[in-house]
Amino acid sequence: MLEITGYSVELIKDPFGILSGERYEFFLDIEVPEDDELYSENGLSIRVLYMVEENRSGIITYDIIEKGANEILDFELEEDEEKLIQNFCSEHLQYAESE
Repeated sequence: MLEITGYSVELIKDPFGILSGERYEFFLDIEVPEDDELYSENGLSIRVLYMVEENRSGIITYDIIEKGANEILDFELEEDEEKLIQNFCSEHLQYAESE
């Protein structure tokens, strides 16, 4: 099971008002056990696009990134890991920076 060790979050601006609701970009630093197929000595992060609309919210997409190489890995998270990230994002929206 992965563990979130750090994060940043930013509100994505929509200057033209094309998108409904709000979009957030999270960068999550994660650790995974050495015996996990995702494990990398360089470390991993996950880039998450998260949306909040009037009646729903959730993950739009995510990328698992190997640090150092800045390479996107072709892996999908397990259902319980996605749920962990979903909950983390919904609990940390209030800390979004907007520039």
